[in-house]
Amino acid sequence: MDLSFTPEEESFRDEVRAFFRDKLPARLSTLVREGKRLRKSDMEEWHGILNERGWLANHWPEEWGGPGWSVIQRFIFDNESALAHAPRVVPFGVNMLGPVLIKYGSEEQKKHWLPRILDGSDWWCQGYSEPGAGSDLAGLKTTAVRKGDVYVVNGQKTWTTLGQHADMIFCLVRTDPAAKKQEGISFLLIDMKSPGIEVRPITLIDGEQEVNEVFFTDVEVPIANLVGEENQGWTYAKYLLTYERTNIAGVGFSIASFERLKEVAQMQKKGGRALADDPLFAARMARVEIDLANMQTTNLRVLAAVAGGGAPGAESSMLKIKGTEIRQEITSLTRRAYGSYAAPYIPEALEAGWNGEDVGPEDAAMAAPSYFNNRKLSIFGGSNEIQKNIISKAILGL
Repeated sequence: MDLSFTPEEESFRDEVRAFFRDKLPARLSTLVREGKRLRKSDMEEWHGILNERGWLANHWPEEWGGPGWSVIQRFIFDNESALAHAPRVVPFGVNMLGPVLIKYGSEEQKKHWLPRILDGSDWWCQGYSEPGAGSDLAGLKTTAVRKGDVYVVNGQKTWTTLGQHADMIFCLVRTDPAAKKQEGISFLLIDMKSPGIEVRPITLIDGEQEVNEVFFTDVEVPIANLVGEENQGWTYAKYLLTYERTNIAGVGFSIASFERLKEVAQMQKKGGRALADDPLFAARMARVEIDLANMQTTNLRVLAAVAGGGAPGAESSMLKIKGTEIRQEITSLTRRAYGSYAAPYIPEALEAGWNGEDVGPEDAAMAAPSYFNNRKLSIFGGSNEIQKNIISKAILGL
């Protein structure tokens, strides 16, 4: 595959860079660069800026509000977004639910929900994982029983990212308990303001309340909020997961993080010389750089599969495995590069407006929290061990 850009693609990259230079608020890029926490209002602000330009849902067809970009244009945009330290678009509505509705939703659902995703009317979260159903997602136990013109939902979801902010949740529920695990699941769109829903925050090791438990007690959901056919939700779930796994890989963000790692390794000293010149450290950086270059190629292959009208298959699992391993290694090396400065981080220093005294270099405070937070990358979205099973079945037939 030729990874060089055509003159037209280079011109597009210049356009994207100019957009970030002119439209990305310096306040937001500073928060991202320094690893500070973004508020909901910060994410909504960037969401609105992208939507105004028509670049928010850059993988959607033009019919539903996408810009009609090629695979290469999307690749360029994602990379330049990361290098500009732009906030990451919250993926649940735009990158996950949107493609499912476009492929499987009714015309009424598309006309109602897709514009609301774009203009920010609805903030979505994902209701997949349960206490006993994570990587073995088909083991979910949350039930939906049809009564007249509604489903009555009971059960629990966990690790629901940003659920505390959500207006809506797309949810996998069991509608036929007598069927085989994968065959009795449906895909519902549920209003988070419905009576019977309780959200409980989970505090992570970095002190952030990023994820939640969500409880459903006799929650009524209109039949019109069923996506596709009843008991066919597993098909839609697998389609969505290919997009989630590709997104988790975070190729552009790995590129930006690696560039920062190289800067830190040049600044930090070990035995009178730059850490980047230490043979062992340099060897680990070289391995990451090689893996990252290879992952870029795989990312383009996955995007090409989507552009051709299909869903990425085993490649998305490959990308998820390698992408999460690379991101974890980069945060590990960054923490090592900062040395003792990365250890005594103060949780409050990760909040916008922190005016306390920094410990070490300006962005050293985020090195340890980023390292610990990224430990989960190889688990969520289907653990890397499960991804290897998927690859073996898809390619080797095992």
